[in-house]
Amino acid sequence: MAEALRAGGNPSSVHASGRRARAIVDKARREVATLAGAEPSEIVFTSGGTEANNLALSGAGRRRVLISAVEHDSVRRAVPQAEVLPVDGEGVLDLAALERALAASAEPVVVSVMLANNETGVLQPIAEVVRLARRAGALVHCDAVQGAGKVPVGLRDLGVDYLSLSAHKIGGPTGVGALVVRKGAPLTAALCGGGQESNRRAGTENVAGISGFGAAAVLAAPGQDLAALRDGLELSLVQIVPAARAFGAGARRLSNTSCVPMPGVPAETQVLALDLAGVCISAGAACSSGKVQRSPVLEAMGVPAADADCAVRISLGWNSGSADIERLIAAWQNLYIRVRQSDIFHTDSRARAA
Repeated sequence: MAEALRAGGNPSSVHASGRRARAIVDKARREVATLAGAEPSEIVFTSGGTEANNLALSGAGRRRVLISAVEHDSVRRAVPQAEVLPVDGEGVLDLAALERALAASAEPVVVSVMLANNETGVLQPIAEVVRLARRAGALVHCDAVQGAGKVPVGLRDLGVDYLSLSAHKIGGPTGVGALVVRKGAPLTAALCGGGQESNRRAGTENVAGISGFGAAAVLAAPGQDLAALRDGLELSLVQIVPAARAFGAGARRLSNTSCVPMPGVPAETQVLALDLAGVCISAGAACSSGKVQRSPVLEAMGVPAADADCAVRISLGWNSGSADIERLIAAWQNLYIRVRQSDIFHTDSRARAA
């Protein structure tokens, strides 16, 4: 990225500086295409996963859109009129409901189902989604932002028409992503102006960000299994608080993600207390403008409101180790003990006052 910034130049310019910038973008396009199991010409660089999701759903040219109830807000809010399909108690799409919805109308459809949930890590049955969609002549979009770098995200292996990626989820810079568009799939540009990205996304490319995305893509091949660390973490939390079961634990999940409640302790309190202890966790989606609010994902899974309000998301990174887990467990336990002691003190005080 530093080299790209030093080089300068507009990739659309034909002079030497522009050609150097174009070479940087083209190299990164090949690197991202390799990660996505696609051809370089199928990569459309965007400002991130949110824009990629919006571009896919607005650009597919289909008025009827089916989405799962646990999709990211950038999918849910991109198409407010979308038909929302239910999930089971583990957060897995109800395939029978999808089949019924596809059969309900002959109108052309685009189906949007994420690869892995950003809050619970639960993996969706994309192969079955594609099978049902193809039988009905539907297009398929898959938000693979959370899954990239953790599980394979090959466009053709998944069988989808559109695939969304984000650089910062694989260790790259924020503010850059890509929509992978299967050759032949329809796509109407949402931003108009110049002819960048083969007339699919106007605007001068973010050369340094795209360069960083490519570098991260090279290093992001799935392979590191963090399930042992995650399972040990969840076991320890349950030993401290028996009700702290991980949501979605009965389904196939990413190996780095846990969504657990600390009953009686608001998620915001947990986030702040652990942050003071040097541990960064999230409540709900991390990109909800810094606001802690009830998770629509957990609501769709049928999690009671009282439990959903106390749920936090714990994500392990490529460099997480046992010492990090122990630090988190200690901070979580200390908070729980403090809350319990405070509850006991207030209960005793009220009893004496009575």
